[in-house]
Amino acid sequence: MAYFVLPGRGRRAYRLAIARRIVDGTARGARDRSAAGRARRRTRVLRRALRPSRRLQIGLGPWLRALPARLPDPALTAALSGLAPHVRAAYVLRHIEGLPRYEIRDQLIELRVRDPWSAIRAAEAVRAPAPRGAARFEPETLRPVRTRSVLPLAAAAILTAGLVGALVVTEHGDPHAASARVPRLFSAAPDAWTRGARTLDAWPARGDLAGDRAFVRRAAAAWAAASGDGSTRPGGRSGAVQLLYAGRAGGTPLAVLRRGDRLARYTPGRLDVVPAGAGPSAPIALGGGRYLLAPWDARPETLGGDRLAAPGGVTDAVRAGTSCGRGPLFHLGSRTVGDLGGPRAAVLSYHSAAWRPGAESRPERLGPRGRTVWNRLACAAPRPARPVTDALAFGFWSGRLPHGGKSADWVCTRLTYASGGSAAQAALLGADARPTGACDAGRPVSGTWWRAPSDRWYYIAAAGRGLVPHADGVRGAATRGRLLVATGTPRTPVALTAR
Repeated sequence: MAYFVLPGRGRRAYRLAIARRIVDGTARGARDRSAAGRARRRTRVLRRALRPSRRLQIGLGPWLRALPARLPDPALTAALSGLAPHVRAAYVLRHIEGLPRYEIRDQLIELRVRDPWSAIRAAEAVRAPAPRGAARFEPETLRPVRTRSVLPLAAAAILTAGLVGALVVTEHGDPHAASARVPRLFSAAPDAWTRGARTLDAWPARGDLAGDRAFVRRAAAAWAAASGDGSTRPGGRSGAVQLLYAGRAGGTPLAVLRRGDRLARYTPGRLDVVPAGAGPSAPIALGGGRYLLAPWDARPETLGGDRLAAPGGVTDAVRAGTSCGRGPLFHLGSRTVGDLGGPRAAVLSYHSAAWRPGAESRPERLGPRGRTVWNRLACAAPRPARPVTDALAFGFWSGRLPHGGKSADWVCTRLTYASGGSAAQAALLGADARPTGACDAGRPVSGTWWRAPSDRWYYIAAAGRGLVPHADGVRGAATRGRLLVATGTPRTPVALTAR
């Protein structure tokens, strides 16, 4: 967030180093994980990024040396560099952080912006390119910032060498000494979920290797080594590591461990740690199309309504029937879950154009129409940068495209992230499926340049019920049935609003 809000001048490396220095400078009080605590820290980060002090460029070496191997895509930064600072902040909060409009307004007021709604409307009118690759960095991808002298490190290395020698002697005399390097492991009782709250803590350990203590301890030790030491972070039971699965679901020994909102997948010689949220019911991907289910889940069924075998809580291999491998997977009771590319399956929902945003929406199984829409959306949209828990797709316009075009549907898809927050993207589903940028799930409107069967280019846009699209930057705009059709120079930036 700090990187994109900073003025878009200078080299990417320096701007990213300054952004991380700003975030590091707000670390005091960062242990406050409440919503209010996160909001206060976000305000401090934005204030410093909007008006960066020149002192941030002095002594920048440690942060430059700690840059990640891959820098952000410059296309989005270049597009945002010409915006006013507060409009740039509003764009980042809306399209990258995925905050709703009322939260952005409150945040801009905290930043002493006199006319927050003007900045929000200007940000929503921006048609910036989607960044290639990740727009954010997880802690595991960042190198530590070394700001201290190397002399204490050298002294520590000498002391460590002596301690290692003593430890080797101790281990030869005490076979249990090595256990000090392995985080404390726990697993829930098989019936724990029937006697208390249905949380991830109540998931029992499953799999034919759950009783193999040596294999499970190697997995836990690998996680401790990857984090740099044997300590554990807060989460679960006093920071302990929970075993969720150990078995050979795909033929290869696999252990799935949990600590807080993170999952670790261990196979001999490899460890992957990913943020996965703390949702209690989302199936966990084991690889090979198999999923570990919550112990209280209803019997899974295929999309056709047939029983899907799940011996020991692990489904038989099932994959989305799309070319990209993402999309609906199977039914669980009243829900349909799907693969959106994350470590856990997401609940997929769909509503037709008759549904009004804001109306009550309970999870329902996807019918034939919903599965068709999601099969197209899953491959049209880019892979989410963060794990998703719920994804709601709703059509806000349906009709025939002009000048000989075929029937099409405009769909807004709202993704709810496991780490909090949400984002919405629009797509036009016609002869092909094309993403058309961000959309406001409460006031949906979206537009795109479109080539008619006559080979002429038109700008078309549609808005949700009760709204009318308005476009600046085009010629001869006419609106009928909430569909705007205009001419102009293809690919020209257009400022689109709904009134």
